Formats: sequence, structure tokens, C-alpha cells
Amino acid sequence: MSAEEVLKALAEPRRQQILRLVRATPRSVGEIAEQVDITQQAVSQHLQVLKDAGLVAVRQDGTRRLYVIRPEGLESLDQFLAELWPAGLRRLKTAVEDDAQ
Repeated sequence: MSAEEVLKALAEPRRQQILRLVRATPRSVGEIAEQVDITQQAVSQHLQVLKDAGLVAVRQDGTRRLYVIRPEGLESLDQFLAELWPAGLRRLKTAVEDDAQ
């Protein structure tokens, strides 16, 4: 997935909250809905966006569908930020050196 898709998915605070919930423990839609205090339908919609962005995966557990985080889904965002970071470090280095003179 692209960094843009990941950023769009993460822009919604409820989706961030959902990711935090499934980070440590796989959870069903119902379990997530209880924690974020929204309907199961709304949770399902948020999970679909997260899934489309590659941030969560679904695992069957008997009759339940459990959602788990996909850390590799953040790789495109990590690469995007890494491209920005060196430029920021160069600016910081220049600013520090200028102040030292």
C-alpha cells in the first residue's frame, strides 16, 4: 500500500484507537465495538479501511473473525518518513553549526 493510503487510514482517530486495540490482542468486531463505544457496523467500516490500507488482517477462529495488526503495513509510511528525515537532519546540523559560529 502507498504511504498516502496509510496516512488517510490513520487520519481518523477511531481507526488509531482500533489499531491500538488489535496491536496486542486479536479482537472481533464486537470486542472492538465495546471498547471504542461505536456500533459494530461502524467498526466494520473502519476495519475495512484499515484492511484496504494493509494495516490489519483477518484471522478465522472457529466462527469468529479476529482482526490483527499488520506491522508490515506501515512499511510504506516508514519509507516515506525516512526520505524526509535525512533532509531534516541536514537542516538541524546546519542550524547547530551556524549557531556555534
